[in-house]
Amino acid sequence: MRSRRGAASASTWWTPIPERTRTQLRVGRLVKAHGLKGALKIELYTDEPERRFTAGAEFSLQVPTSSKWHRKTLTMTDFKVFNGNPVGFFEGIDDRSEAETLVKAVLWVEQDATELPTEPDAWYQHQLANLEVWRDGVMVGRIARIDPMPAQDLLVIANGDTEVLLPFVRAFVPTVDLQNGRVEITPPNGLFEDPDPADAEPEPQGAGRRADAAEADADAPAGDEPEVPEADTDADAEPASEADPAKD
Repeated sequence: MRSRRGAASASTWWTPIPERTRTQLRVGRLVKAHGLKGALKIELYTDEPERRFTAGAEFSLQVPTSSKWHRKTLTMTDFKVFNGNPVGFFEGIDDRSEAETLVKAVLWVEQDATELPTEPDAWYQHQLANLEVWRDGVMVGRIARIDPMPAQDLLVIANGDTEVLLPFVRAFVPTVDLQNGRVEITPPNGLFEDPDPADAEPEPQGAGRRADAAEADADAPAGDEPEVPEADTDADAEPASEADPAKD
């Protein structure tokens, strides 16, 4: 889900197909086995974990075609948080060895393509993908995808042969009009135009004097090279020890 308030959740974009009433949302990834009873740590790709990860929730799996889980689904039996880490339990996954066969699997859920998030001023990525981007009455591109970032998400706008990154915040994207398939933007100056030469940074003062001094030194008579003292070294210094690997 994408929110202009900056809620970050890593996910991929999904191009909507108008005639479809259902789509899929990527909501998480299984990253590591947890404990000995088949639990798995989950990297969340959703702002609504309490809604997506409930007992009985069914997930489609994105795995390599060589995986035993290819074209299969998982059903959740329980969802807990241990030391800040989301952990899921699933039907048929009863030991650590079986859990490890699911590591790196991406979890997808079915979603009504027209449903909006419950959070105000927020949209799902498949609803934003491919929308027209308008500025001052002129179409300047289309939304290619959304890149999640820690502070706020970035709209990646296809503008001809280039891509322009625009923070997805109200100041720059005041209007999202799903009904008409467009967003209105008020980007910073220069984002969609060639930079004005007048805006170029001036050459730092003194640069010319340094060049003149170098030329003067080149014309000076050659002499003995100045002796450069050796830098002190700490022979007793030892490299920092590596941190112990994280454990479950």
